[in-house]
Amino acid sequence: MRRSLPIPAWLQGRGGRPEGYCHRVMLDAVRYVVDNGVKSANLPADFPPYRRVHAFARRRQAAGLLAELHDRLRDRVRAKEGRDVDPSVAVVDSQSVRAAANIPRSTSGWGGGKDVGGRKRHVVVDCLGLILAVLVTSASVQDRHAAVPLLTRLRQRHFSIRLVWADSGYAGRLADWAAEKLQLTLEIVKRSDDTTGLVVLPRQWVVERTLSWLVRSRRLVRDVETLPEMHEAMVLWSMTMLMSARLAGRRRDAFLTRPPTPAPCRG
Repeated sequence: MRRSLPIPAWLQGRGGRPEGYCHRVMLDAVRYVVDNGVKSANLPADFPPYRRVHAFARRRQAAGLLAELHDRLRDRVRAKEGRDVDPSVAVVDSQSVRAAANIPRSTSGWGGGKDVGGRKRHVVVDCLGLILAVLVTSASVQDRHAAVPLLTRLRQRHFSIRLVWADSGYAGRLADWAAEKLQLTLEIVKRSDDTTGLVVLPRQWVVERTLSWLVRSRRLVRDVETLPEMHEAMVLWSMTMLMSARLAGRRRDAFLTRPPTPAPCRG
C-alpha cells in the first residue's frame, strides 16, 4: 500500500509544511467513513479531527492523487492475476441511488426506469470488474446520453481499449458515434426474447457484480454527497479498499462470486 501512495513533496526536500498526521491514519479514517457510512463529524476519537480528515480526502480528490492511487492498485491487481496492465476490453453499466435530503435538485432527478429519485453512477470496468472510469449524473439522465462523456473519459485514460460491451440501454446511434469519434467498438449484449425472469447476461454480469461490490460500502448505499465529484471519489475509495484487501491476500467473498456459467472474457 505504501508503495502505491504518492510521496509528499516535503519528504523529497521540495518544500512544503510537514504533515501533522501520517498517511496511514488519515487513510484509515477516510475508509472508516466510506465503509461504515458515518458522518465525518461522527468519527471515533481515535482518529484525527474530522475537519482534517475531510480536508485530506478533498485535497487528494481535487489534486488527482486519489485517482492515481486507485489506478496503481488496479494495475497491481491485474498484474497479480496475470493480466496486462493495459486492458483491451471493457463493460459499461449504471446504478441508480436514492438521494438524501441535502442533495441539490440541480444535480439530482427522477429515474423513471427504476423509479428512483436521486442520482445515477455510471461505471466502466475491465474483465476483472475493476473500475476504469466512473461518472455520477442525475438519475433522470439516460444511459446512452451519459455514455458520451463517460466513454470520452475512458478513451482519454485508456488508449488500449478497443471493445466495450453494454446492455440494450445503450443501443442506438451511440455505437456509430463511439466508432467514429473514439474508435471504440460498442457491442450490445442482447437478452433473448424467449427468456423470463432474472437472467445472467454474458459478460454483463462482470459490471453488475462490481456494482454489488460498491453497495457493500454503506456510504454508497444512499447518495449523501453534495457534489457529484465527491460521490465519484467515494466510489474510488471503496474500490481501493477492495483491491488492497485482495493484494494483501484477504480475498473477500465478492471477488469469488461468479455466475453458474460465466462467458469467456478476453482482455
